[in-house]
Amino acid sequence: MVSTTIDLLKKDLPVEEGSLVLSQDVKTGLVLVDVVNGFCTVGAGNLAPMQPDKQISDMVEESVRLARLFCEKKLPVFAFLDSHHPDIPEHPYPPHCIAGTDESRLVPALQWLENEPNATLKCKDCIDGFLGSIEKDGSNLFVDWVKNNQIKAILAVGICTDICVLDFVCSTLSARNRRILIPLEDVIVYSSACATFDLPIHVAKNINGALAHPQDLVHHIGLYMAKGRGARIVSEVSFANL
Repeated sequence: MVSTTIDLLKKDLPVEEGSLVLSQDVKTGLVLVDVVNGFCTVGAGNLAPMQPDKQISDMVEESVRLARLFCEKKLPVFAFLDSHHPDIPEHPYPPHCIAGTDESRLVPALQWLENEPNATLKCKDCIDGFLGSIEKDGSNLFVDWVKNNQIKAILAVGICTDICVLDFVCSTLSARNRRILIPLEDVIVYSSACATFDLPIHVAKNINGALAHPQDLVHHIGLYMAKGRGARIVSEVSFANL
């Protein structure tokens, strides 16, 4: 059998994935990265899928499941919402998730979080949610959330694995290492609840300035890079009796 590119990649750049059982011994917060219409809902915008996408729909379904469970168990939830000013482009991407539009809202299955007291929502105008949490007065809403809730571990899910999720994870790990996020100890990425977009090379060739972005390859690379920065990667998440 001829090996596929993804098989070769996983052989040369393996990502060991564990399982996570959440318990009351470790205060864990859920971080939802950009599970918004503009990235997840078919036909919703320039960076939304053009047709149903299994990796994205599975990510949304699992993110919804976790958000429900975390809120039922009164565990803290933080949701980033990509949200841009119409006159401030985010190169190299086309206009997307403009503030005040449906694109920048959570997907319908998560919009109940808008009125959920256990959830903190943050509109961000850049790829990296950690940087996007900096307020005009220099404070950081995400840092405050970690400290106020005494979070020792965060579970990161969302889209895109290799872009917004990865950048947030890397910045959070650096902040943890600099002891900016006490008492945070672990940053965990749940691979089954992360996704990225698919732009095959034959399509990218016909778009001026576009880079090919094969979904499975860059999803794996995103997880590999996150693990290399110090994140834990898990493929299963369950709850002990809390």
